[in-house]
Amino acid sequence: MKANSYCLGIESTAHTFGASIVSSDGTVLSDVREVYAPEVGKGIHPREAAQHHSQVAPEVLQRAFREARVKPNHLSSIAFSAGPGLGPALRTGATIARALAVFLRKPIVPVHHAIGHIEIGALTAGARDPLVVLVSGGHTAITACADRKWRIFGETEDITLGNVVDSFAREAKLPSPGGSAVEKLALEGKKFIDLPYTVKGNDVAYSGLLTAALKKMRDHNLEDLCYSLQEIAFSMLTEAVERSLAHTEKKEVLLTGGVAANKRLQSALEVITEEHGAIFYVVDPKYSGDCGAQIAWAGLLAFKCGLNVKVEDTIVRPKWRLDEVEIPWRP
Repeated sequence: MKANSYCLGIESTAHTFGASIVSSDGTVLSDVREVYAPEVGKGIHPREAAQHHSQVAPEVLQRAFREARVKPNHLSSIAFSAGPGLGPALRTGATIARALAVFLRKPIVPVHHAIGHIEIGALTAGARDPLVVLVSGGHTAITACADRKWRIFGETEDITLGNVVDSFAREAKLPSPGGSAVEKLALEGKKFIDLPYTVKGNDVAYSGLLTAALKKMRDHNLEDLCYSLQEIAFSMLTEAVERSLAHTEKKEVLLTGGVAANKRLQSALEVITEEHGAIFYVVDPKYSGDCGAQIAWAGLLAFKCGLNVKVEDTIVRPKWRLDEVEIPWRP
């Protein structure tokens, strides 16, 4: 029987600093994270996020090793989120990963943050060859694998779904996390408020929706506005997903990323998935948000295919596109 190998994953793209150790059989042995929380009504300040990450990193890493019961010298590789994300935050995580790789003499693997979301979703949900709906603060994309790359079949033309919800919650002075607060208030909404609906082919555009929702905040009940914002935003995405599903004829749909935890979005996508005779999967909610587990698992898959790099080549790429990345572990 072949012994398991272990990968340490470090996540630091935005507000979360996470560390996780995952084994080659797909077991998440530890997943520790600390989240930078800006003041109510304010967004993430990149330098402040980076400072937060550097402060919490020692304790997060110690807990990750302690909970996994794996010694540092037993690691087979070290993976880190190389992009896309906030430059200062990315550089903090990369610096820590480099230091560990050099000190422990372990291979280092740069990981695309979105691929981390996809692969941890596929692992925890059991999806094999899905049309992926990736929705988070940094990504809104409809993608499927072809010729060893994730090909984009639809995406946002401006801001992401996660940013729409977070920005609205921030202006409404709702507590963090904004997505959960909006979802909770939406359940109490009773009146539908007309808001812009913009779908262009398989792509969605959310900036007009957000602007209109913010303008109507003074004149409408907040619960009704949250309800209407969700319904419009999710309907737009669902239309684009259904068109992509009809085109690709995939038999699986996987919803992953931070916004995947929203029950209303899950319900809308599940309906159109079943109408096309496909199976609907959702990432385990424990790993829907940014976490080290997504980086560790994607890093382990890449390491098995020989995709580790020299330490001097571990640059971060704040605007790294998903469809630029080779994924040789997928047929």
